[in-house]
Amino acid sequence: MDDPVLLTGAEGRVGQAILSELDEKYEWRLLDRDPPTTETTHEFVVADITDYEAVREAVEGVGAVIHLAGDPRPEAPWNSVLSNNIDGTQKILRAACEEGVEKFAFASSNHAVGAFETDEKTPEMYRPTDEFRLDGTELPRPSNLYGVSKASGETLGRYYHDHHGLSFVAVRIGNLTKNHPPKDYERGQAMWLSHRDCAHLFDRCLQADYDYEIVYGISDNDRKYYSIDRAKEVLGYDPQDNSAEFPDAKVE
Repeated sequence: MDDPVLLTGAEGRVGQAILSELDEKYEWRLLDRDPPTTETTHEFVVADITDYEAVREAVEGVGAVIHLAGDPRPEAPWNSVLSNNIDGTQKILRAACEEGVEKFAFASSNHAVGAFETDEKTPEMYRPTDEFRLDGTELPRPSNLYGVSKASGETLGRYYHDHHGLSFVAVRIGNLTKNHPPKDYERGQAMWLSHRDCAHLFDRCLQADYDYEIVYGISDNDRKYYSIDRAKEVLGYDPQDNSAEFPDAKVE
């Protein structure tokens, strides 16, 4: 991709994971509502995604958007997720379409489907012997208002794909940690996403051809209740990490 890539929420955990592996691969335009905390060679836009004029200016001339910005707190109150996560996502989708952006990758979340984890299914669904899988074709079942906002972002993407032709992929991100999966609980191991696999997955979101997709963002863990088959098939995702490779992380 020759045109710049706009990365919103660049200072957050997911943004830093992406940049840690792909910093030199693309011409980045970084956006965050706060100034950068470390030195960067890339263009950095300080703006709030709820400010449409600022967003429209940030989107101008880019070929793709990776949209991570928003309130990341699972316990975030409604007024915050409504403004930052839903309205902010609509604004950047609208700007992307008006500016002729080709591809849009949206950071959705495991919280969009968290209510599938019922007492009847857990903890067995986290274990390698269990065959239960979510594959992205199921309807959302949010576990909190933050999850509602992520499900809303997926639906907004569907609208802008259907009515404006935007190529859109939502990545339902699992449990992103830098060096190793959580050691003390099965759920975290089942939904683990390494920094290396995170960056690779979003790289494939920029490189692959797709229309509208919902995929899961986890590493290739032995424990999993999210299917990554669609990400492999459509995006060419080839994860390198597995929570089972860390002996201390194994829980019976």
